[in-house]
Amino acid sequence: MKCLVVIAHPNTDSLCHSLAQSAIQSLIDAGHEVEVEDLYQHGFSSELTITERQTYYAPVFDASQLQAQIERLLSAQVLVLVFPTWWFGFPAILKGWFDRVWAPSIAYDHARDLGAIKPKLYNLRYTLAITSLGSPWWVDYLVLRKPVYRVLKIALLHTCAPTCRFKMLSLYKAERLSTEKVDLFRKRIQKALTKWLEI
Repeated sequence: MKCLVVIAHPNTDSLCHSLAQSAIQSLIDAGHEVEVEDLYQHGFSSELTITERQTYYAPVFDASQLQAQIERLLSAQVLVLVFPTWWFGFPAILKGWFDRVWAPSIAYDHARDLGAIKPKLYNLRYTLAITSLGSPWWVDYLVLRKPVYRVLKIALLHTCAPTCRFKMLSLYKAERLSTEKVDLFRKRIQKALTKWLEI
């Protein structure tokens, strides 16, 4: 399958980049075709432009600055997102990727009465989110109630890619991890991207 791996971390020697490389290698080893969208390394701008915002409800959205990113998204059957969770949300650059690339006429269409949007990403079959957090699991689950998971599953995928299967792997207490725990997490990534994609 055609796979798009989106990386959203500024440091190339970070844990997220290392986990992304594990995901990429697992996909390649399984025989999938992989494209990498490293948002920082590619100089992606997170800011929605004035023209983009002005055309959000126009007959045609101005995607003139986003053609390469849009083509990669539309051709992907598998999407892998690798990012740190900061303040229980997305890094700004990843949020900007959603704002700008998951746009009208690309990821969805507006309803004529501006009611529920109409999904367009039916080609997307699987999405795996891989994230690191400094907090323990119970803060994410019990206190914040998994905000990043809910935004990805409900707000984005359910409305834009309703037939897409979703899985999220979260590595907690990322600032105090042993090598053994990181290795175990890598095995979880490998399992998700081999066994899960075979279903």
